[in-house]
Amino acid sequence: MSNKNSLLEKEKTQILTQPEKNENITENLGTTFIPIKKTSSNIMSIFVLLIFIFILVLLLIFSIFTIYNTLNPNIISGVSIKGLDVSGLSPSDAKYQLDNYLADKLPEEIKVKHKDFETTISLSQMDIEFDTKTASNSAFQIGREGNVFENNLSILSTRFGNINIEPNITLDKQLLTKNLEDISTQLPDTVIQSSYYIEGNELLITPGKEGSVVDINPTIEAIKNSIATFSALDQPVEIVTKTQQPDDIDVEKIYHEVRKDPVDAYYTKEPFAVFPSENGVDFKISLEEAKALITAEKKEEYSIPLSIIQPKVTTNMIGTEAFPDLLSTFSTNYAASNRNRTTNLTLAANKVNGTVLMPGETFSYNKVVGARTISAGYKEAPIYVEGRVEDGLGGGICQITSTLYNAVVYANLEITQRTNHQFVPSYVTASRDATVVYGSIDFQFKNNRDYPIKLVCSVSGGVANFQIFGMKQEDDCEVQISSYETGRTPTAIYSEAYKILKRGGQIIDKQLLSKDTYKRH
Repeated sequence: MSNKNSLLEKEKTQILTQPEKNENITENLGTTFIPIKKTSSNIMSIFVLLIFIFILVLLLIFSIFTIYNTLNPNIISGVSIKGLDVSGLSPSDAKYQLDNYLADKLPEEIKVKHKDFETTISLSQMDIEFDTKTASNSAFQIGREGNVFENNLSILSTRFGNINIEPNITLDKQLLTKNLEDISTQLPDTVIQSSYYIEGNELLITPGKEGSVVDINPTIEAIKNSIATFSALDQPVEIVTKTQQPDDIDVEKIYHEVRKDPVDAYYTKEPFAVFPSENGVDFKISLEEAKALITAEKKEEYSIPLSIIQPKVTTNMIGTEAFPDLLSTFSTNYAASNRNRTTNLTLAANKVNGTVLMPGETFSYNKVVGARTISAGYKEAPIYVEGRVEDGLGGGICQITSTLYNAVVYANLEITQRTNHQFVPSYVTASRDATVVYGSIDFQFKNNRDYPIKLVCSVSGGVANFQIFGMKQEDDCEVQISSYETGRTPTAIYSEAYKILKRGGQIIDKQLLSKDTYKRH
């Protein structure tokens, strides 16, 4: 029993002393945990150091990248102008390559059309210009316009995303407007303005007709956009038109333009001056009756009877004394065997022959010659209609206009209105012609001399001749005309004409007369 108790006491003692062992274990564990904490701290330090080194590397790369791009004298990668890659080029090299690229890309002419009507306009006659210098400079500024961070971001995004710059395009709006106004008169459905002329003892008034005219500003924008996008290379530009009504017939205005008293011709010697005769003209009916006649019903032509009062002394009566000097002369040839055409030439020439223009006075071919009608004696002869040769009333009278035009240029008179034919005529070379269409296209010039001039015209033996008489002045010059083709395409002929003024054998001035476009047969 005592042994059993002593055994229990021994176990109890072991149990009671066990916490001391656990405590020692804990202390032992505690003493071994301290080295583990020191190792983790070292790892953290290494991690921080690596991050710091990484940031330094990034900063170094960033700095090198920034310095390189700052010192880079060329356009950055990924930049194009008008679709042409200019990466790595200097602004001047980019401009040079772009100018050559555009010169090769752009056509010599563009086509414009309205319904079935089609014609061409030369780019040289519009003075088209792309602002390649500004575009090249803008390309160079990409990646250089902001702060360091913005520039680097722009460079990276451009390298991977690419940028295309569209250069500004400019053109001579005034010159193109003149071309479009000329085209407007050629439209097959163009508006026809009312007009009048005197035939014998009658004032004949032809009413205008509604038609289409070129809407200038929208058409210019359409042409500009087509050239800017290169779409004009393949497709003609549609002419923007608008419907226009002709002006109402203003009978009262016509009356005040027509009505005048007769004036006898005379001239003075000191100072020398010629005062031409003028027929007196008046309505045979009252102004109210004339207005009622126009508004009563619609007609193709209205006739108002006139009273023509002849002067006692006409300009022709004072003869060569009033017009002592031949200022210029010009002739063209015609086929006398074509009787109808010859008749038309003679009728038109007779209308112009003997016309006297005072200083500052303007000559209008359509007003002097009048409408080409059957009642006026005109015959059917070949004319151009929408690019085709057809018989038309009054065909051939443009030869009289062209002959007069050249005589006027040689006399150094001021041309105020002149239009070239659709095709180069047979009787003069390109840019030496002048066409007329009654009611829409006129030929006009002004007597810009100090003295009156007289037009003398004859049609005989296959030769149409104009002579312009007047009085020579101290400042008169010898006049030469230089005309030549500037280019040809499959559809058009381009030409220019210049008036060259000489004095004492030396050229003192050279003036542009016209730049013209003709269709090819």
